Amino acid sequence: MGNEAAVIGRVLVQSSEQTGQLADTDILFKAGRVFFGVGIVAFGMQSLFYAHSANPHMIGPPFFPVGLVWAWITGAIFCAGGVSLAANKNVRLMAALVGAVLAARIVFVYAPMLAANLHDPGPWTSGFEIVGICSGAWALVAISSAGGRLKHSLVVAVRIGLASLLVVVGVQHFMYAQFVATLVQRWMPWHLFWAYFIGVAFFATALALVTGVLTRLATAMLGLMFFLFVFSLHLPRVVGASHNGNEWTSMFVATAMCGTAWILAGSLGKNAYTRR
Repeated sequence: MGNEAAVIGRVLVQSSEQTGQLADTDILFKAGRVFFGVGIVAFGMQSLFYAHSANPHMIGPPFFPVGLVWAWITGAIFCAGGVSLAANKNVRLMAALVGAVLAARIVFVYAPMLAANLHDPGPWTSGFEIVGICSGAWALVAISSAGGRLKHSLVVAVRIGLASLLVVVGVQHFMYAQFVATLVQRWMPWHLFWAYFIGVAFFATALALVTGVLTRLATAMLGLMFFLFVFSLHLPRVVGASHNGNEWTSMFVATAMCGTAWILAGSLGKNAYTRR
């Protein structure tokens, strides 16, 4: 990973200091930025709905409510930030704000929860989902920044953050394969096979992120997988339980993760299929 900051700085995606925009010359990166922004806006809207109604069922993990004031602040930042990211405006500033809010949630909400519930799979899943989404925000900050040690550190942190999520959910796909199989749509065959297959895919992508081998291909396929999850898994569940905030949040998590994966894939450029 030693040259990743330089790669991202020079390949296809360059920042404009005058406009705060990114030159979206890679279609994967552009799609990823839009999907990520849409997911963040959706989280923001859920937070504002909760803040207005004080109904905890409006939003589910990993963004369960931690207080009305925090919900108003988070909702406002996520709505403004997500719209800016999707519209390619003030990307570095807004991605940093979104990333800071997500990082605060990791430190002050999920780290203590994990420490107190090490054997509970829920906080592991939700906490590392936040880590993965946070990685997408800081990836945009890194891509829109000038080169240097800080940029290199951000790139390394982003790759490790996303890889850590994939390892956690990959392990859970094997530990709780029977439950995961129940989430597969009934019209699809081989439910248990898909539970294991997706776990293997998560491990393979994590390995690619850590080693730098086939990283663009792996993250592009990861984004495609989350894209398919949105429409084949989560959307039907939302339609069947439209008043369930957990189902809505799960769909938005998949949307944001699709964006995160494609942001990384697009930032590496078309010639980044080999080790960097």
